[in-house]
Amino acid sequence: MCTPSESSTPAGPEAAPDLGEILRRHAADFCASHEVSPLQHRVLRALASCRTAALGGHLEQCDHCGHRRAVYHSCRNRHCPKCQLLAQADWLEARRADLLPIPYFHVVFTLPQELRRLALARPRVVYDLLFSAASQTLQSFARDPKHLGGELGLTAILHTGGQTLSLHPHLHCVVTGGALAPDGSRWIATRHPHFLFPVRALAKVLRGKFLDGLRQRLDRGDLGADEALPTLLHTLRQHDWVVYAKPPFAGPESVLRYLGRYTHRIALSNRRILCVEGDRVALRYRDYADGNRIKLLELSVHELLRRFLLHVLPQGFVRIRHYGLLANRSRRPRIARCRELLAATAPPAAPAKESVDEKVLRLTGIDLTLCPICAQGRMGVVAELDKHDATTAHAAILDSS
Repeated sequence: MCTPSESSTPAGPEAAPDLGEILRRHAADFCASHEVSPLQHRVLRALASCRTAALGGHLEQCDHCGHRRAVYHSCRNRHCPKCQLLAQADWLEARRADLLPIPYFHVVFTLPQELRRLALARPRVVYDLLFSAASQTLQSFARDPKHLGGELGLTAILHTGGQTLSLHPHLHCVVTGGALAPDGSRWIATRHPHFLFPVRALAKVLRGKFLDGLRQRLDRGDLGADEALPTLLHTLRQHDWVVYAKPPFAGPESVLRYLGRYTHRIALSNRRILCVEGDRVALRYRDYADGNRIKLLELSVHELLRRFLLHVLPQGFVRIRHYGLLANRSRRPRIARCRELLAATAPPAAPAKESVDEKVLRLTGIDLTLCPICAQGRMGVVAELDKHDATTAHAAILDSS
């Protein structure tokens, strides 16, 4: 049995490995005993080799005390818990330029559990449909003069998992609290600062648009020969679907903080792994059904990897999409017009040229160039390491430490 310490920060290399270390120890056995797709194989290999000698890197040395360290390349896979910080930072800086001084709303669209089997078999079709149905639903309400009568902006973010790594596909949508009039002559604010659209009506329209799209794809043969699908479609039309509207954000900066937590979130972060003992893993998770209490989940390593692979997205699939005012083809002129109507100034631009070390320092306060030993000197690159050199250098540094 895996037993993390009371502080939930167990000591020792055996007690608290990250996901990459778990993969290096157990992925081969898992792949030998489970059906794994070529894409899943590539993801497992990338995460197992991330920031290790297998990818090569460079050797750094302190200009004060002479301390040396090998710095290895990242895999840059979007499913990797180590590789999202800079991608997230770049994305957030681009979104900051789009923010307006208006209320923003948070709407969540969830697929019924009856569709999860189909989502596993045809993820691209199902997730594309969820994006299109949710965005069309919000836009149809916004364009209706009974609600706003204009074009709103929204960013939709796909999440496929719950806290226990179960498959739970849903879209988080950040929606402007208002719309641009069709002729661009005025900004139309929501009638109430704490209400966007009625969620029950949203859910009915979402259901209709999603199932109509699913029927079209079934008729085209995009879903294969599944005799159970017509019955499933009929069943889903009888069920209520879930749309949840959270309280509006407290201003544009809170929108950025939210997006910073959710946009590049992967299925399992390293900080949730409490310990590994043998073939058992203990994870920390939040139980939303029990007052957001933090609980412990213990799984076999193989079950952990099976659940993790449920959330590998199709190659090239875009999981963050923008619609309406924020659609890429017309975003800049429309946002500029909204700023003009709202008498708002543009936010300051990010530094034009910035090294990776400078960006990490600005975003996190961590100075990667400062020597971790003497805290006086600066670490500088003294040699490039190819994959073979990196393995040798790493062993030499360990021997001398």
